[in-house]
Amino acid sequence: MVNLYTPQAIWGRELRHYRRAADLTQGQLAERIHFSESLISGVETGQLPASPEFAEKCDRVLDTGGALHRLLDWRKGQVFPSWFGKWRDKEREAIALRAYEPLVFPGLLQTEGYARVLLHGNEAAVEARLERQAILVREDPRPPVFRCVIDEAILYRPIGGPEVMRAQLEHLISVVTPRLSVQLVPQGMHSGLMGGFAIATLEGGKDVLYAETAVRGITTSDEEDVAVAVERFEAIRSEALPISMSIDLIQKAVEEKWS
Repeated sequence: MVNLYTPQAIWGRELRHYRRAADLTQGQLAERIHFSESLISGVETGQLPASPEFAEKCDRVLDTGGALHRLLDWRKGQVFPSWFGKWRDKEREAIALRAYEPLVFPGLLQTEGYARVLLHGNEAAVEARLERQAILVREDPRPPVFRCVIDEAILYRPIGGPEVMRAQLEHLISVVTPRLSVQLVPQGMHSGLMGGFAIATLEGGKDVLYAETAVRGITTSDEEDVAVAVERFEAIRSEALPISMSIDLIQKAVEEKWS
């Protein structure tokens, strides 16, 4: 159950107040700000956080004088780099996600301890990363189908020591469901040695690509880029171990490397 008195939930109620004062339904607001109705519903009920971009568009359409942007929790709103906000919004709207990671476990599957090491103890950033994971357990809208492929080498890369790694690998095993799969690509030459990326499929079937670079992540819906990424993901996944074998290998790493 959502805590009704968190800053996120309070902000959502303010949005609902201004929307109703403007005599707009959630669907009508969605059409005007170009965000999904399901996202607006999630924000208003406190299940999902609002981004600065989302708040600014709501302010303009609802004629709030900038109130929603001022009321936004900046401590949480700025823990993500500005270039990541666009992808975070698409991630929350997605009905399906496909991700490949060659270096670390995906942010949506990281434990608190693992994330804290990667984020150098920045507690606001850790909290924000964990909040992203709410999309995987939300009730309405339904969580996205998530297909994740990772390089086997990640199982053995020491991030935070044995206790952190053991907890992370055990968490990875526990989250696998028919709608959330994890597969390993065996170490060695394969199609995924050029960097990590993710693909979000939105309602209506449109795909959006998030690709990591040395300096920032890039979000794009360019059809050619997306098509190349989809083809690359399928090539990587075709080289990955079946889910059952992947889970066995993860468990083996827990027992032989991190116990």
